Amino acid sequence: MPTNTPSKDATGPARPFDAIIIGTGQAGPSLAGRLDAAGMRVAIIERHLVGGTCVNTGCKPTKTLVASAYAAQMARRGADYGFSAGPVSVDMQVVEARARKVILDSRKGNEDWLAGMAGVELIRGHARFEGPGVVAVNGERLAAPRIFINVGGRASVPDMPGLADVPYLTNSSIVELTTLPRHLVVVGGSYIGLEFAQMYRRFGAEVTILERSDRLISREDPDISDAVRGILEDEGIQVHTGADQMAFKRVEGGVGVSFKTRDGETEVVGSHVLIAIGRRPNTDDLGLDSAGIERDARGYITVDDHLQTSVPGIWALGDCNGRGAFTHTAYNDFEIVAANLLDGEDRRVSSRVPGYALYIDPPLGRAGMSETEAAKTGRPLLFAKREMTRVGRAVEKGESKGFMKVVADAETRRILGAAILGTGGDEAIHGILDMISADRPLDELRWAVPIHPTVSELIPTLLVDLAPAPSPSPGS
Repeated sequence: MPTNTPSKDATGPARPFDAIIIGTGQAGPSLAGRLDAAGMRVAIIERHLVGGTCVNTGCKPTKTLVASAYAAQMARRGADYGFSAGPVSVDMQVVEARARKVILDSRKGNEDWLAGMAGVELIRGHARFEGPGVVAVNGERLAAPRIFINVGGRASVPDMPGLADVPYLTNSSIVELTTLPRHLVVVGGSYIGLEFAQMYRRFGAEVTILERSDRLISREDPDISDAVRGILEDEGIQVHTGADQMAFKRVEGGVGVSFKTRDGETEVVGSHVLIAIGRRPNTDDLGLDSAGIERDARGYITVDDHLQTSVPGIWALGDCNGRGAFTHTAYNDFEIVAANLLDGEDRRVSSRVPGYALYIDPPLGRAGMSETEAAKTGRPLLFAKREMTRVGRAVEKGESKGFMKVVADAETRRILGAAILGTGGDEAIHGILDMISADRPLDELRWAVPIHPTVSELIPTLLVDLAPAPSPSPGS
């Protein structure tokens, strides 16, 4: 039966298990299930909420909120489709309750799943290492020859002038809002910040984005950054890039945020401020040094290609290892470890093709390399790009913003990467992601016969358009 007593110094002999899992994010429960099926006795330890980030503060609630925001926006566009919905207002208590129900249902599903595993004991408490194979929790010592760390991450909150003196939100607390901000100031123009910015604009808030870099989502190609900025600005979101030297103070009506750009110093006043500048791993209070487990300068646990740490018999999975920051990469970490440990396989992280999505509307689906990354390889390249205004499904839906593009190796005729910024882009990208993963020549996808009318049907046409990039003109 789960325990939840306060942490205290551990005493007495260690209780033995075949495996210990610290954390119940996307990798932990699935791994517990495989180990249980293999006949092992497993302790899985959780100090807060079962399900980790995805279930409690990440994918589940945020995509539920995105769906509510999308519905509100489509209702406002009723006239475009031949109907009138009247004035649209959003009840944030209902919106939050809907997201909270998704959280609670998913969390309970995970708890019930773990409870149904005969060889698994869920222990609620804060685990700390006492040595390479020993963990202390709730005043008890546990020992196992295999230990798996799956503790996830949390919002990174910088030491910025005045920030500690004002109220602010993170991705965890903003999903609990039951009132609509008058003016939401989003500090950070990357994936998390942009999703919340568009979402709350569609709920009816005034929204301002402050990004220190010269463009939004700076890891993406410039044309994607520019297009995303245009999409957000078209909805009335104020975007300031190159915003440096930010400082915060309490003012009448909320929080004043001052910053400098090339145009000078500016201040915006928000009723609410969201800090969305990145994530950090939950590795600073696990006693890793006591076990000799190495971390990098940012706090991520260092792992090899099989996800083993610097200590034999200890693995790190999910966000805490710095090898992926997504639910799907955490789950794939579980798959790699389980396959190697239980199935005699040799699965490696380096074989994983990067893929992810940005869930603004329209979404961005990404697979493999960006154009910028591909260009740095020095390979001869082929490029193709098609605006979503030329994609029948997008036009029919009245959602034709964005574009799709692909980059390939001219010699091997392998697709190196692709991006689909457009309706259904998060789904359509998988056809390309699968081709990269299978390491098959692009001509095989070129001769597929896709279903009409879909976004995916334009992928073979996109491949037909592949050509070398035009040479720069003299003096350019």
